[in-house]
Amino acid sequence: MIDIKTKAFWRATLALGAAAMMTFANLYFPQPLLPHFSESFGVSETTASLLVSVPLFVLGITFFVYTALSDAFGRRPIIFTALGLGTLGTIAVSAAPTFEVMLAGRIFQAAGLAGIPVAAMAYISEEFKMRAMTVAVGAYISCNSLGGMSGRVLSGVLTDIWNWRTAFIVMTVLSVILTVLVYMLLPRSQEFQGRPLKLKTIIQDNKDHLASPLLRGAYIIGGLHFLLFMGIFTFITYYLSQEPFHASTGILGLLFLTYSAGTVSSTLAGKAAQRWKQTVCMFTGMACMAVSLAATLVPVFPVIIAALLLLCFGFFFTHSTSSAWVTRHAAHARASASGLYLTSYYIGGSLGSLYYGVLWTWLGWNAVIFGSFAILIITTIVTAGMKRMENQLPETGEG
Repeated sequence: MIDIKTKAFWRATLALGAAAMMTFANLYFPQPLLPHFSESFGVSETTASLLVSVPLFVLGITFFVYTALSDAFGRRPIIFTALGLGTLGTIAVSAAPTFEVMLAGRIFQAAGLAGIPVAAMAYISEEFKMRAMTVAVGAYISCNSLGGMSGRVLSGVLTDIWNWRTAFIVMTVLSVILTVLVYMLLPRSQEFQGRPLKLKTIIQDNKDHLASPLLRGAYIIGGLHFLLFMGIFTFITYYLSQEPFHASTGILGLLFLTYSAGTVSSTLAGKAAQRWKQTVCMFTGMACMAVSLAATLVPVFPVIIAALLLLCFGFFFTHSTSSAWVTRHAAHARASASGLYLTSYYIGGSLGSLYYGVLWTWLGWNAVIFGSFAILIITTIVTAGMKRMENQLPETGEG
């Protein structure tokens, strides 16, 4: 198995990180452009936000398909296929003549890209030793945030310089480069053991995971936190494009540089989990999120930027830990356990526009923050229950 700080560790981690960057740069590329699309296509804020929320929902429900295919045919073939399909989807979006066609292209793109997170997490759980696994998960999720950040920043800046179609063409070229890098670097699987495609087994595995109190809490936390995170970053673009800020598309794109804090915190979470209990790490991240949400109520642009940095730090610190929790505590069928976490995570994120759309229409940004604290109260209670279970678990050694 792959151990930490070996050549195979760095090759695999870099390859999976490149795949993550390609996935999430494409997935979140349109987000800073939502006010621009509202005006260009003559659609409402909630309708424009479908370009982000619907692909997230498609991503979540498609994981079940890729989990089965990954278990049957292997992790690397699924990753390579998903990279190719995702790139084709980006090309389709860049040529879309109407909002409806663009949304269809985004759905195809998301359905293709869904194979990467499932297969990547399964690859890590199988091929890495336990001490290397927590670090690899943290590094992988760091690249998730780095990809999401770079995609959003590029889309805003390139659209300001040229137009949104040129921005998507540039993203296509970058996607091809990252795909080639993954193909060259990712080591062949050594521990993979194929499982036949049996619907009954797939259903039973997912029932077992949902029945496990150890895993259920992580699924709830992942879904609700991503709902909060996506809602905040979708409607902050509308909040800052209005009085008294009047931020341009380029500035809204640069907002997502705050994701750099998440890139750092995901890696730190992997190291912190080797020293402290995982629930302590989750509580730490959630406390950062709570402080940051309150700080966004101060109508001063630099304060809001600092708050978004802290929000990213806390969110990705918690997400990295809860994701690694599932990988560590799944009793069997780790691919489907991780896939179910991702399903919960992205379906939660897809509901962010609906939940926060109602709050935004009701009382604007104040209502958005009120709704966010309601979510944090729920996840704090769930994490407290996980902490009680964690205290009863025996210490685990090397895998």
